[in-house]
This record gives sequence, C-alpha cells and structure tokens, in this order.
Amino acid sequence: MSHPETLTWLLMLLLGAQAWAQVATEVPAPVAGAKPVTVDHITIHGTALEENLEGNAVDRDVIIFLPPEYSKNPRTHYPVLYALHGYSIGAEQWTHEIHVPQTLEGAVAKGARQMIVVLPDSKTRHNGSMYSSSVTTGDFEQFIARDVVKYIDTHYRTIPSRLSRGLAGHSMGGYGATRIGMKYPDVFGSLYIMSPCCLAPREPGPEAVELEKAVENAHSPADLEKLPFFLRATLASAAAWSPNSHNPPLYLDLPTKGGVTRPDIAAKWAANAPLAFMDQYIANLRQYRAIALDVGDQDGLRVDTTKLHTALDEYAIPNSFEVYSGTHTSAVADRFQNHVVPFFSEALCFSNCR
Repeated sequence: MSHPETLTWLLMLLLGAQAWAQVATEVPAPVAGAKPVTVDHITIHGTALEENLEGNAVDRDVIIFLPPEYSKNPRTHYPVLYALHGYSIGAEQWTHEIHVPQTLEGAVAKGARQMIVVLPDSKTRHNGSMYSSSVTTGDFEQFIARDVVKYIDTHYRTIPSRLSRGLAGHSMGGYGATRIGMKYPDVFGSLYIMSPCCLAPREPGPEAVELEKAVENAHSPADLEKLPFFLRATLASAAAWSPNSHNPPLYLDLPTKGGVTRPDIAAKWAANAPLAFMDQYIANLRQYRAIALDVGDQDGLRVDTTKLHTALDEYAIPNSFEVYSGTHTSAVADRFQNHVVPFFSEALCFSNCR
C-alpha cells in the first residue's frame, strides 16, 4: 500500500476526526406518542482494567436506558443491547451521535420490542481503547464482555442468556463489536457491525514517522494531547496493539524507529486485524443467531466492510449487509432507530432463552 493510501486509511479509520465531527447527523423526526425511557448514569469498576500502565480510569462511566415499561412491570426481565462508541468520543458524546433516548423511544414507538440499552465508556489517555487487550491501556475486551455484562446482569432485570445479549458498535466500536464478537460467542448471541474501522492489516505510512518525531520532541503528556487527530489515533493504536511494559513513559512500541518500519511491530498490528484473524474464529461466528453489517456509500471504510461481508459469505455464515446512502457519520442516528434496534428486536431472545 502506498503512503498516500495509508494516510487516507488512517484518517478514515476512526470515528471522531474533527472534519467528521462537523458533519451533520441526520436525526429522525420524533415519533408521535413515543413513551420515555429511563436513563441511568452509573459507574462500573473494571477489574480487567486494574493496574493498566497508562493510568486509564478503572471505574468507568456507563449510560443505561431502561424500557418505558421497566418500572411498571417489576417482574419482567429484558434482553440487553450493548452499543460501543467510536474513537475520540466517550459514552456521553455517543448519546448525541445516535441521538438517544429519542431514537430508542422512536424505535419502540414504531414497533420494536423493549430492551435495555447499555453504552459503556472506553475512552483512554490517547482517546480510544480499540476495545483491545493490552497491559498498557487495560483489557477492554474483558471489561466489555465480562465486567460490564456481569454488573448489568446483577443490578438490572435482564435475561442472563447469551441469546438475549446483543453487541453493536460504530467505527472503532464497529471494530470492537467485530473483535469481541469473534472471541465471546458465549456472552453475546447477535451482532450489528456499523462502519467498522481497522479490519485489514496496513503498513505504517508517513504519519508513523511523523509520530515518532513528535514523541521524541514531547516534553510532557500535554504535548501529546495537542497532536493532530491522525497522529494521536496512531498513538492509541500503538498502546492497544504494541504495548511494552518495559518502555516507559508511554509503555508502547511505535511502528517505526529512526524513520524505518519495524517489521516485528507491524506484525503485531497486522495480528489485530479481524480480516487477518477471523479464520481462527469461524466456529465461534457460526454460533451467532444473527449478524448484520452496514456502511455508507460515501464512507472510506466501505471497501473493508464489504470484504468482511464477503468473508462471512464464503464461510456460509448467515449475515445481512447494506450499503446505504451516506457518509461515515451522517446516518448513524437514523440507522440506530430504524435498523439497529429493530434488528435486535428480531434477533434477541425475549423469553424461554437457553
């Protein structure tokens, strides 16, 4: 891959670039008669995040949306949808991206069955965990799949079955839904992958060399916080995919040294690309009750999302795939109301779930 192509991919790989943040998100009109959901703002302790070298918060913010009938029917238990945010934002900003609770209330008013929706926060020192397992950032795979799920099941009236748990995500969250979904079919029973980033192995480009120089010239953590979006995204990727507990103060290995690509680090990054490792998890993917993917026709991530769909098809793993009219962020609220929630309304188990 040429350097310009690599740079373009990096710019597109994660939700939250300043240019994208300025793109207006199309918000569905409020649905008449929609009943309000209840919103809980809580903190969940991440046992899997303890002793992370980056100093990321172990107690994480989580936003929970309870169905309109939750308080009225104290004997009713509900399935749960876990929805993962993208890079550079946290759970709170994610609520504005997908315009919940309005879109969730609208989905129910239009016929979707009532479910609990959980938005965990996975923002880190460098603005994104990549939902990966790293001694530097913390084990965000286990945090989502174990810590958060366990807490929700023990504090809310859930149906504690994999068939009653759905996992969705957009951009970096779409990558997280892909990665975690492949590894934890014992926890989740259906997946909705929205415009996933980082699916294919990529060679380090000029931004990696620029980052190496910026890190060398940084005098404090504050200097790194001022880095342009794509350089900071590369730093977040290094923290997630090439951690190094013996390399303070950042405890990571950059993909270049002296301006030259480091093959051993590039190999580690490639090993974290779902299109490279999915062959190891085909038996896991076959366990899912339903899998859906979507991406905008003007989204640079369309090519790799299509490759993921094709790979699933080649293994005869049932999945639905849609390329809709839109950019990376323009339709995310509409997709959540009119596609994601209705998908899980059909895919999740609401009773007699084993």
